[in-house]
Amino acid sequence: MLLRVLSALLREDVVGLRTRGTVLERPDGPWLRLPAGPDAGALLLPLGPDGYQSEYAARLPLLVRESDGARLTSVDEVLAALGALADPADRAGFDAFAEECRQTLATMRLHARTGEEVAAELTKRHGPSVDSWLGLDGGLAYDTLAARHDHPVYPTARGRSGLDEARIRAYAPEFRPHFALRWLAVPRRAITVAGGAAALPGCWPTPAELGLPQLGESHLALPVHPLTLGDPLQEALAATGLEGEAVLSERALLGVVPTLSMRTVAVGADPRLHLKLPLATSTLGLRNRRTIKPPTLVDGAAGQRLLAKVIAREPRFAESVLQADETGYAHAGHELLAVLCRRYPAGLDGSAVVPMAALLGRAPGGRLVIDELADRFYGGDPLALLDACLTLLFDWQTTLFGYGIGLESHQQNISLVLDEGARGTRLRLLFKDNDGPRINTVRLRDALGADAPDPGDFADPRIFSEQDRPVLDLFATITVHLCAGSYAFGLARHGRAPLGRLLALVRDRLAEAVERLGTAPGEPGAVLRSYVLDAGELPVKAMVSAGTLLSKERSGAADINKHYTTGPNYLLPTLPTGM
Repeated sequence: MLLRVLSALLREDVVGLRTRGTVLERPDGPWLRLPAGPDAGALLLPLGPDGYQSEYAARLPLLVRESDGARLTSVDEVLAALGALADPADRAGFDAFAEECRQTLATMRLHARTGEEVAAELTKRHGPSVDSWLGLDGGLAYDTLAARHDHPVYPTARGRSGLDEARIRAYAPEFRPHFALRWLAVPRRAITVAGGAAALPGCWPTPAELGLPQLGESHLALPVHPLTLGDPLQEALAATGLEGEAVLSERALLGVVPTLSMRTVAVGADPRLHLKLPLATSTLGLRNRRTIKPPTLVDGAAGQRLLAKVIAREPRFAESVLQADETGYAHAGHELLAVLCRRYPAGLDGSAVVPMAALLGRAPGGRLVIDELADRFYGGDPLALLDACLTLLFDWQTTLFGYGIGLESHQQNISLVLDEGARGTRLRLLFKDNDGPRINTVRLRDALGADAPDPGDFADPRIFSEQDRPVLDLFATITVHLCAGSYAFGLARHGRAPLGRLLALVRDRLAEAVERLGTAPGEPGAVLRSYVLDAGELPVKAMVSAGTLLSKERSGAADINKHYTTGPNYLLPTLPTGM
């Protein structure tokens, strides 16, 4: 884990590792020398090749103090040494990140010692082979595997902020638990419900069913995740003036199973219905809180409607690109008093529904999930599966770019839907969470005309711009890095094919999709080719800096999930395909 942490800090140029450091060639390879001040000497970091989003990665023996040759091999030692070089205003962020690392290490150790236990639980609940993990219920088993696999970029993604082992086992997806929700009866006048109360799912309990019959006419139930009970809930009620009016039921009703995002749970009796519930915790950074700001519910619904308009104009995607319905939601004007009612399409019961985040995870028995799926659907060839996925993914995402749209559709937000049809294997992509797009209003108006949504239909003004750059940044960092490049490097690391061959596959499929957009000057394809395929560098998310180390004022990040540095363009055709 510490190697991943140091590599991330190097990639993000934390305390000037890249810009202030000097690369020294030594007999065992390159080392980075970082001046540490007139009294402290320098720090030395041994380097190895990376190539994914940074030229170099950290390697053993980790960080070394030049003055006495001491090796710093623990999280606390490394971050204390680097934090001493930071601006005093940032040092609290280094302390917070050290705690984040400690939490992650504890979670990783928990995962390591419970691997067989969880594999046995998954086979008991879903079947002895992934071949039997079908439909949205089977998808929950894949979520469990994905939760035990590292994020491609963020080094402490498996950490569970503020949760002890008992709570992780009870509520986190890596243990595939089942629990019941708590419910808060809220005055109807204080709740906004998209479509009105009648639009809520049929499983919604009434106040009477919650043991509060006296509130049946005046109140409506709002689900509360058990981890939000206590001080977080009381503070939300105080902030909204609902103390004394909103009543927490003593009854826990509606059994649910956590999905990969943890705050989103699948209803046990109806896996097509997922409820996204706010949590008073953070993942992928201290500032990346798992609450639900009510405006994001508006944006998710508006984003879904916009994508539906594109699909209506691009009929080849009508059967291959699926969307979850995110137009149903309710909130009481606070980020801890909200719920998204996500409904998945019907007809998926006989299909394998696999989040992309699970593909490089380990199935029971130890094989990669992508290998298991390839055996079933692609004649045992994982590259054929990746090829089919990239072909459809790039076709869709480049088409969206032609409309001026970029989606934050990372590995967690896309599922592969695989089944056998009359013509052999059928692959579809299932998307969710469309609340954080970036849109070039000029391209959108040119493409949709009168059907283009008004920016006022969305709540977040950051979504819209009159230029391509924000859309391109999202395309590169999400679609290219997380949903394509990470699999090329990951499969090469697992020995499935040479890296050069895998990167050539990514480049070729992206180039084909770009060509369809037209490559004359000013056309969308030409812009994508210049910015992505042929650029010397690509944007890279600076997730640790914006998420934990630096305040928004210090990082300058308008959106911590869209704060960037740069890295090498691994799509440039420089590696021979035999490498």
